[in-house]
Amino acid sequence: MAQAQPVVADGNQKLFPCEVCGRCFAADVLERHGPICKKLFNKKRKPFNSLKQRLQGTDIPTVGKPPQSKVQPVRKSNWRQQHEDFINAIRSAKQCTLAIKEGRPLPPPPPPTINPDYIQCPYCMRRFNETAAQRHINFCKDQSSRRVFDPAQTAARLASRTQGKTQTSPKKQ
Repeated sequence: MAQAQPVVADGNQKLFPCEVCGRCFAADVLERHGPICKKLFNKKRKPFNSLKQRLQGTDIPTVGKPPQSKVQPVRKSNWRQQHEDFINAIRSAKQCTLAIKEGRPLPPPPPPTINPDYIQCPYCMRRFNETAAQRHINFCKDQSSRRVFDPAQTAARLASRTQGKTQTSPKKQ
């Protein structure tokens, strides 16, 4: 262990470098240091948890993260539908620019595409993803019980929204 090149330090004492960490020690100290240093370098250190230290000495209980037991559902890809929608949007935009150049009236906008993954609210006919639909439908149900919606007026608003027209609000009485 002490076969490495000795280094002469203050005066007459020879120091030998540790094979593991490279620090220099006297021969007798190096014999004790060697096995300890090898053990320490072979051990993996745990990452320091500052939260645990901050909460130490307080009455706040430590809360661990619950294990991820829910498996995320595999969402099917609808890239083909999205691609078709994109192509149709490009075509309609080209028709609009052509109509503007030639001075013709603008063609009607393409009909809105309905995302099959969205859930329609039975009260206001709007569409939401699953999590938003759960929250919204409860809210909309509560709102509809407070004020009465006229189905014809709701359908007219929805139609005007999809056609790009301005929305007319009902007169307050």
